[in-house]
Order: sequence, then structure tokens, then C-alpha cells
Amino acid sequence: MAFTLTEKILRKHIVKEACTLTEILNDKPIKRGDDIAISIDQTLTQDATGTMAYLQFETIGIPRVKTEVSVSYIDHNTLQTDFRNMDDHRYLQSIAAKYGIWFSRPGNGICHQVHLERFGVPGKTLLGSDSHTPTGGGIGMIAIGAGGLDVAVAMGGGAFHLAMPRVIGVKLSGKLNKGVSAKDIILEVLRRETVKGGVGSVYEYFGDGVKNLSVPQRATITNMGAELGATCSIFPSDETTKAFLEAIGRGESWSEQKADDNCNYDKVIEIDLNKLTSLAACPHSPDAVKDIPSLAGIKVNQVVIGSCTNSSLDDLTSVASIVKGKHISPDVEAGIAPGSRATLLMAEKSGVLGELIRAGFRILESACGPCIGMGFAPNSEGISLRTFNRNFKGRSGTANAFVYLVSPETAAAAAITGVITDPATLNYEKPVSEGISMLSGTSISLTAKDIKKFAKDDGMLIAPLPKDEAEKIEIIRGPNIKPCPASPAFSTSLKLPVLLKTQDNVSTDDIMPAGAKVLPLRSNIPEISKFTFERLDANFYERAMENAKAQENNIPSKKGCIIIGGENYGQGSSREHAALAPMYLGVRSVIVKSFARIHKANLINYGIIPITFSNADDYDKISQGDILEITNIEEALDTGCSFKILCNGVEIEGENSLDERSCKILKDGGLAIYTRNGGQ
Repeated sequence: MAFTLTEKILRKHIVKEACTLTEILNDKPIKRGDDIAISIDQTLTQDATGTMAYLQFETIGIPRVKTEVSVSYIDHNTLQTDFRNMDDHRYLQSIAAKYGIWFSRPGNGICHQVHLERFGVPGKTLLGSDSHTPTGGGIGMIAIGAGGLDVAVAMGGGAFHLAMPRVIGVKLSGKLNKGVSAKDIILEVLRRETVKGGVGSVYEYFGDGVKNLSVPQRATITNMGAELGATCSIFPSDETTKAFLEAIGRGESWSEQKADDNCNYDKVIEIDLNKLTSLAACPHSPDAVKDIPSLAGIKVNQVVIGSCTNSSLDDLTSVASIVKGKHISPDVEAGIAPGSRATLLMAEKSGVLGELIRAGFRILESACGPCIGMGFAPNSEGISLRTFNRNFKGRSGTANAFVYLVSPETAAAAAITGVITDPATLNYEKPVSEGISMLSGTSISLTAKDIKKFAKDDGMLIAPLPKDEAEKIEIIRGPNIKPCPASPAFSTSLKLPVLLKTQDNVSTDDIMPAGAKVLPLRSNIPEISKFTFERLDANFYERAMENAKAQENNIPSKKGCIIIGGENYGQGSSREHAALAPMYLGVRSVIVKSFARIHKANLINYGIIPITFSNADDYDKISQGDILEITNIEEALDTGCSFKILCNGVEIEGENSLDERSCKILKDGGLAIYTRNGGQ
């Protein structure tokens, strides 16, 4: 039997005792949609989600992580405008020392790029509390984003459960032309598939064109696969992967990983790289994609190059090749954030950093920064070209800005011309990439010795302590760090008001914003809950508290309400706070046309019942303020039958798409209690 690479890696990691998949033993394909449980080799967390994940891990009561590698990264909350961010960092560092976790200090870089460079291993599984964890697929890993509670369970040795995804093959042929990059490949996939087209799927890249892409280029594509709603994306581990790992001194980690000949994909997309042009995702969605030539001439106010999508040495070298000997337009403010300390060191040694500084770029910290609204916000109604992965309205920190997602080459072209410009029309020398970038024929170069030296520099990475030393560590807790609120007790029926009705494509940014004002509160649910749904309804928190007071004396665990949503509800970030804060404010069920994968899982983890309309037209029958009664919750969870929802005397059917394990989690009152009760 011939299998895709995705199937091969998943099959090797199936926890047989956790499921009844006889197909594994009989060498047959796993049925799409079946619940599977896989073992997790590696985990990563970042500080915006990590504090809550580790608070939850502490409650599990395991003295040391059971994964091969677990890493705690500080890359989101680095602004440190007061004590709260650094208090979180000190807590996370002490947790890492206590439980056998690597600790990446502030300034060491963005989790996904550092992990790819320092820890990624082809053929392994990686679970991360960040939606862009699939970046690891660029090196041949099954790397999946999840909520912090799922990651905490995995660190404790628990399996990760998911529905067996469809495997969509993306066949690449040819070679990218000058001015066209890996970013344009994933934008083309988004143009065809949309932000909800990948739900329940893995995108697996194959074909002759793959060999023409470096590992950093592949990682750009797998990173932004998250915007498709995909479970993850993956490239084969081949000679290019081997060269990359050898170049950074980790050749021993390489193994060949590829699909079987004649394997069957559920769907195949074909992209001829020779015909691909430079593209941009227009405001305010990653799938609002247009050709750069059709946008040429639009005046630009700001350019930012960085984020976990496009901040590798490959990317910085491409920018340097375009701006070399030039200066950014006087009408443009430009910033650049290297993705890791190693990249920054190599950029400095090679001369790339000097070219960028001479051109007029502001050099930002090696962190997420502007991507999550932590500084470098655009001007009011400004047009900002960013090499990032999301351009949801307001995410940049400026509510009325217009953000375009573009390649580093397109961003560099706009920086020096002041308008959106097709980089193919500029006179510059295209870099020659050999896994790690080098500019051929110019003064910018980097020796193999330099690459190994800087790539293996662990000056800002703290290794786990030996077990006997770790046992002596005391956890440091600042005053902003509060316990995770308990999930509500299970109810056999609900009769609650609809406190909010939303439209399609509501993102987790809409539910729980990021940014400098909100991110420092990630370890304090009572405080951060005040910002819940702020972008959609500025009065939601007050209405939720009034609803609670009317129901039972303003006790959060006793109040209740329901949210109604459209298609692709909860797209975007994996932040479990978009489930935690609503749960704290009394949300007991969310009823929508369709869910984004991670957010649906997070709702279940915190005891919120996710229901989809059996008939999407029923969405129009419900208004904000209506009282809904869900009458048969226990029966639905026990038997798998549809949910019965009464609204204004009319019965509406709610589709029950929950697997058996999810039903048990909901009946226990959330994943934490389910796990403590011995659930697998």
C-alpha cells in the first residue's frame, strides 16, 4: 500500500491503545475524519500562551516533562512597559528549570524560527501552543498548533487527539523567477483555497519544483498554511534539508522523509512556479489576494519585514540585494526584525545587516513585535506592507490601517520607491540560496564556518537542569499571575440568552485582542476578560456582567449565555484565551455555521459546547437577545444524536460533530478535570 508522507509519519506515532484503528495493523489507509491519537515528540510554548499552559501543567502533578524536547520561548510579550511581562518571564524560566524544559530567553528570537534552526527533526511530531507551529513542516515534521491545555497534556506524556485529516497534495513544478518568492506560492494557495478551505486537511508539497526551494522558503509556506485553517503543512526531507541541517551543524538530525511512489492524495493542486507572479493579500484577509502589477502605484506609508513567516537570513539577504546602494523613500517608515539571534549574528557577519542599516531600515528586536500589535503600528488610515501572515483589521495596533501581506522582495521594492512596485521590474541581483542564503558575486558572503558558529550559538538558550537540581527550584510567581479559572460544571440542559451574534470569519483577535495593552494580562483571566469581544461589541463585558448579576449575584461560575456565529468562527491564532475568557464570563455554548479547528478544540477543553447548525439558514432565525433552550445535552453527548435547540417556540437542529472523547471531556467539565480523572 502506498502512503503519503503525512500518513507515514502519523501512522508511526499512532498510540494504538488509545484508539481502535485496525487499519494500522492491516496496513490500510486510515479513514478521513476518524479520531486518532498520536504521541508527541516535541512541544513548544511562547510567553503569550505559555504562562497559562504551565499553570495548567502544574495541576497535572507530573515532576518532569515526558517529551523528547520541550522548549519555552519568550518572543511575544517583550515590550515590558511595566512589571507584568517580566514577571511572566521569571515564572516561565523557573518553571522550565523545575520541569526539564529548555528556556529561550527574550531576544533569542521567534519560537518557530529558532525551533526550526535548533531543534527541528524530520519525521518527528511537534505540538505548539501557537497556531504557526506548522512552520516545522518545512523541515519534514508533522507540526501542529493547539491550545495551551493540549500542549500541557502532551508534556505530561498524554497523546494528542485529532480527526484524521484529508491530505491535499500541492504539486510544484519549475523554478521561481526573479522578484517572485515562497511567500507568493502560499498566497497563490490561499487565493485558490481561501481561509477556510484547509479545515480538516494537511497540505503536502511534492513535485520537481520542491528541490528548488530552500528550507527557509519551505518554512514560509508551511507557516502560512495556518491561514488556510489547515491542521498543518509538510515538505519532504530531502538533500536540500540535509544540506541545511549540515550547514548549521545538525547533520545528525537528518533523515529522508518522503511520500511513497503512486500514493493517493484526496485532492491535488498544481502550481507552475515558472508562471507565478508576485502577489499580495489585500486588507483585511489573508485570502484577499491580487497580483502586484494590478496594485502597482498605490502609495505606501510603512514597510515591515519580519515575523515568523519571513525573517530568516534568506529573507534579509533578498531585501539587502534590492536596497543595496539605495535608500528608503522619504515617505516610508521601514523596519526589519530578524527572526532569531543566530540570524541577526549571521546578518551582521555577512554584511547584510549593514546594507539594511545604510538603506534606512530601523532594526527591531528579534521577536514577534508588530505582527501582534506590539509596537511599530501604522499611522491612522495608513497603508502598511508587511511580510507577516495575518492582516485582520486592527491586528497591527491601528484600527483603521490597511495592511497588505507581501513577500520580502515586494516589501523592499515598496520601501525604496514609496509605492507598491513589482520587484521584477527593479535592477538587482537575485540571491543564490543554498539552504542558508549567500549573495553570489557581491561583497555579502558567509563562510560555512561562520554559519555553524552562529547557528549553534546557545548564548540565549538555557538547557534543562539535571533532575536532582531541578527538584530544588522554587517557582517564582508575580502578583499578576492568577490561577486558571475552573471550567463550569456540566449541565444536562441550558436555557440562556444570546448575548452576541457575529458574522462570518470571526478571528480569535476579534474574540480576544493581542497588542501592548492586552497581552500583559495573559496570565490574569479576570482582568483580560474585560477585553472579550471588544472589537465586535465594546460593551460586551459590561453586558456579560449585568447578565451574570441578574442571574446569580455576579458569580462568574454561575452565570451563563450563548454566542451565535457564522462561517469559520475562531479562525487565526491558537490563543486559548479566546475560549478561557468567554468561559469566565459565562459563555456555555457557541452555535455557528462552522468552526476553525483549534478554537473548537479550545472550547471543548474549557467545557463550552460547540454546536454547528444542521441547516445554515437557521442562523437567520436567531437574534441577539433571544432566549435559547438546549434541551437534550446529555442524550446528545451519550448517543451522538443532534442537539435540540428551542428558539421562540421553534425547534432548531444542531449538528453533533463531536467525537466520543470530546463528549466525555464536556461531561467532565473540561480537559483538565478529564485528565485528572484518568482520561486519555
